[in-house]
Amino acid sequence: MGKGSKFPLSRMEAAMGFSVVLGFGLGLFGVYLSMPASDYSFLKLPRTLEELQILRDHLESYTSDYTFQVLVGYCTVYIFMQTFMIPGTIFMSLLAGALFGVFRGVALVVFAATAGASSCFFLSKLIGRPLVFSMWPDKLSFFQAQVAKRRQKLLNYMVFLRVTPTLPNTFINVASPIVDIPYPVFLLATMIGLIPASFVTVKAGIALGDLKSLGDLYDVQSIATLFLIGIVSVTPTLISKNQEEGCETRLRPKNN
Repeated sequence: MGKGSKFPLSRMEAAMGFSVVLGFGLGLFGVYLSMPASDYSFLKLPRTLEELQILRDHLESYTSDYTFQVLVGYCTVYIFMQTFMIPGTIFMSLLAGALFGVFRGVALVVFAATAGASSCFFLSKLIGRPLVFSMWPDKLSFFQAQVAKRRQKLLNYMVFLRVTPTLPNTFINVASPIVDIPYPVFLLATMIGLIPASFVTVKAGIALGDLKSLGDLYDVQSIATLFLIGIVSVTPTLISKNQEEGCETRLRPKNN
């Protein structure tokens, strides 16, 4: 790439990203071929609640007769969207509730979201650094500073970020390898932290016809509950920090 180019990826990095896209595309095509001959014009990523309801109505019969194919197709699409930061996974979470119920839906969403976040993590580790620095320089500096201060209780802090809307999940997925968050911490925090919000969304998907807008998903009580869970998760970090500051104060020599 020339020095004057504004495109943040090299040709090799762009080729690696394209190969991942191609792999997902082949996987989806394989699922499509395994489905029975029918009209699949309704299959598209929903962008509105109306489109989601249409997709739900068509998939209900397929889910009972071709459960495995629907599950594989659902997970592949969800992971693909998470990997490449494509908006709309909230519609996929609602769809899980509408098709599979609360408990199976939550398990499916947490699995797919965690797999997608992990895929995004490793893709960012390979080619994401120039993109993150060009898209979110200020947010990355803030995140890096916060992580550096909480290395001893990093899992609690990451769970807090996952539970609360302090930082977007998309940014966390991409930026975590850049600020040297260990993958085991990232994985465990993602699995635990996504459960509360997934439960709220999947449960709402059961009564999909009653939703007027996405704003109906999170009322004041739901948001307050998520923040309460987040505060509980980050409390050990705050206690540890205060204890360390207290020890430093006691050990500091007094001036005569």
